[in-house]
Amino acid sequence: MSTILEGMEDRPFIPTEYVVRLARTPWERAGYHALRREVFCTEQQVFADDDRDATDAVAIPIIAACCLAGMPDRVVGAVRIHEAEPGIWRGSRLAVHADYRKLGRIGAELIRMAVSTAHELGATRFLAQVQEQNVLFFRRLHWRSLGVITLHGLPHHDMEADLSRYPAHGQDQTWLLRPQPRIRQVA
Repeated sequence: MSTILEGMEDRPFIPTEYVVRLARTPWERAGYHALRREVFCTEQQVFADDDRDATDAVAIPIIAACCLAGMPDRVVGAVRIHEAEPGIWRGSRLAVHADYRKLGRIGAELIRMAVSTAHELGATRFLAQVQEQNVLFFRRLHWRSLGVITLHGLPHHDMEADLSRYPAHGQDQTWLLRPQPRIRQVA
């Protein structure tokens, strides 16, 4: 075997294009729930068998899907939004498949889609309960902490998005992402 191909069988296929949009089709919704189960039940063990709750009945699901031959193929990111009270919107259950977390933009674009969609739907505030390890990531995306809480036995922060950084947009938009791999510089 050629030295060029050695080790290639161990590398996962990483697509170069992704779409971010509201889940529209049955397979997108199924992938959305499967990813949440994988991240919150299997990987993090926050929930036993399923992470669904009463919020799912009113929530708007948003997905990131990788593309093959220009068509969405697999859900690799998920988040949901809902109006908790008039003008107050919440995001929750942000999940990105482990193989796609280091691409750099999938989580951020899911957050941007979530907040911008809620803004269009009348949000005057957008809040989320963010796991402790993700607080710095959210701060970089123009969120501020409102305080520390414990949720499901884990430390979280109540956080609020700066809506001025998230222009309102319609629900029918699809965003195409082409993340560039991070190149690490060595000194």
